[in-house]
Amino acid sequence: MGLWARLFGSKEKATEGSYRPGPYAVDGGWLSAKAGKFMNWWQLGFNAQPFGEGSAMVEACISAYAQTAAMCPGDHWRATDDGGRERVSTSDLSRILRRPNDYQSISDFLLNLTRHLYSRGEGFAVAIRNSRNEIAEIHLMRNGQPVIGEDGSIFYYLSGNEIAERRFDFSLPIPARDVLHVKLHTPRHPLKGESPILATTLDLALAGAALNSQTTYYINQSRPSFLLETDQKLTPAQMNELREAWVAQTTGENAGNTPILAWGIKARPIETKANDGQLAEMLKMTDLNVALAFRIPPQVLGVGGTPFSSTEALMASWRASGLGFCLNHIEEAFGLLFRLRGVPDEYVEFDTKSLMRSSFKEMVDAFSNGTRRVFTANEARGYFDLPKKEGGDQLLAQMQDIPLSLVGKVQPQAAKTETDESSDSEKQDDAANDDASRDFAFYERQIEQHVAAEISRVVH
Repeated sequence: MGLWARLFGSKEKATEGSYRPGPYAVDGGWLSAKAGKFMNWWQLGFNAQPFGEGSAMVEACISAYAQTAAMCPGDHWRATDDGGRERVSTSDLSRILRRPNDYQSISDFLLNLTRHLYSRGEGFAVAIRNSRNEIAEIHLMRNGQPVIGEDGSIFYYLSGNEIAERRFDFSLPIPARDVLHVKLHTPRHPLKGESPILATTLDLALAGAALNSQTTYYINQSRPSFLLETDQKLTPAQMNELREAWVAQTTGENAGNTPILAWGIKARPIETKANDGQLAEMLKMTDLNVALAFRIPPQVLGVGGTPFSSTEALMASWRASGLGFCLNHIEEAFGLLFRLRGVPDEYVEFDTKSLMRSSFKEMVDAFSNGTRRVFTANEARGYFDLPKKEGGDQLLAQMQDIPLSLVGKVQPQAAKTETDESSDSEKQDDAANDDASRDFAFYERQIEQHVAAEISRVVH
């Protein structure tokens, strides 16, 4: 593969002197097609344009992922034999998920890791082990370069953390087992991820060119408001004198005054056609394309309509697509670093329930309905940081929502045996109906007594 292909990631061998249309992806940015014609583009005054720099929509998309991921606390979970799960609080993974190092919180760590992931396509962190070979701390690194050994072993050169570089020696390549490497799709190299910003390069270039053009126009424009007309032939000196007189009477402190014209001169206003509406539509289309590339509903970013009936429906839609992938992708990277893949039924999970803190009514309604079938009362109270209540650890059944422990204890009164048989079938039917009514009333009173006793025990 030629030098051109190695620099710009072409899948085909580049013919010597041939030209391939850009833009071209380079480290940290992209080159225009014009600059890509020259191998020494930096010597000819061309600069690599950073991905998405200056785009409010790109910043909004990246911040949405980074800030949302930082809001979701992570836990180390282990499946139990009864089909449930338990939180592991004594592992090195659980400690890292609470405090990755001595100068960052887990929120700070996830915020910057996710920003690197979506702005550059990959994020790196180095794990430092203690004497027991446990991961004691983990440090986020801005730059990483994978290296593949002759036997296929993977190593990384890491840099870009001033604190960690003062404490540890990163001059030698670090084995992959001690590197947290989260990456998006890898079209050029199995270990080099690419940001979705690459898919929006042309949209961003178009929007940037339009905005730059408008800025230059409004700053450097020479747009007169009036045109002075006359049938007389004026000398250059007279034209300059007339122009100076018009400016002196209509600008500065004299703005708004009525100028007096002579020599048959007429002032004709000049109308300009506004294209602001077309520009706004083009920028709106660009913003929607950026949101589409990042797989974010525009409503999350505060733009677009409101097709979702509630905040829960909006977040559920995002969790089912882009956000769910983001969190699961980071979870799997942590699991690979801590070797959870070889341990059955253990995994990392980031809790997305915290995203519903702003929708208190929906949370209360969900837990109120869930306590009748899925949650216990104490589990629901624990979510709202409320203390446990006695008797609140039992699920409720359909029978007027009594605890499951009472199901089967309420028995209807045995039907009475008729001792006096009557030959009249009408009397027998009436007696049977009376017995059924008494049985039902007894059964109903017994349920009420049990429920009242249980409620009194829970309350007191």
